[in-house]
Amino acid sequence: MTDGDKITVVSFGGGTNSTAMLIGLRERGEHVDYITFADTGSEHPYTYEFMRTLDDWLESNGMPKITVVRATQPQMVKDGSLFNESVRLGRLPSKAYGNGSCAMKWKVEPQNKWNRELAKTMGIPLSNITRLIGYDAGEPQRYERAIALQHTQPCAQRFPLIEWDWDRDACVAAIKRAGLPLAGKSSCVMCPSMKKPEILALRRNYPTIFMQVIDMERRAMAGEGQAEASRSGLGRTFSWAEFIKATDAQVEMFSDAGTPEIDCGCYDGEPA
Repeated sequence: MTDGDKITVVSFGGGTNSTAMLIGLRERGEHVDYITFADTGSEHPYTYEFMRTLDDWLESNGMPKITVVRATQPQMVKDGSLFNESVRLGRLPSKAYGNGSCAMKWKVEPQNKWNRELAKTMGIPLSNITRLIGYDAGEPQRYERAIALQHTQPCAQRFPLIEWDWDRDACVAAIKRAGLPLAGKSSCVMCPSMKKPEILALRRNYPTIFMQVIDMERRAMAGEGQAEASRSGLGRTFSWAEFIKATDAQVEMFSDAGTPEIDCGCYDGEPA
């Protein structure tokens, strides 16, 4: 390989936007070299299921399958997941405390390391790798922030959905046009960014996982782990357990409301 070789890597987040981006690239006949997904080991079960469906679609359309990227630090490998790390430390994911170090450790850095190793293997500078990120036209703040910080990124960045002026509705239309199911919201099962309807949906669809998350929150708030007791719950300003308790009390008086999917806007590729 030479410095003239250019590599395109799609940062796949597992959700609607990055799925639509792949479809748009296929429709336009644009070449993709790799598609990477950073796995925290704690994604929703439906995300893993959807990725298998998407892999079949990618293969049938002459595109590369998804490359799953994971953390390689010894303790993180031993823990196996962000959930297990949180349980071991007796604390909540960092977003519950107002910062995003969990995403940096389990999402951003594993992909950055993978890019570095790819560049070294191919004998090209990192600047020859262009990462495609799925910010849509309806979230200009994230795009503007990424552009402002682009000079700090070792790889070049491109935002196809912005180029195509595709908003959320256009992304959903593209997925339907391709004959694929909607991806669903992508996040960890215990993400503090989850909205209340999503918490209820997790409880309804994956009760065993939900109870494990509730126990993780209880231990963190009781100070049973290596960290000091957490003052806030998984909801940042509220405890998931207390929210469920209050909801159950209301159900005795009122009929249960629906729980539509709400996207909290978490995608891979967020600049450090």
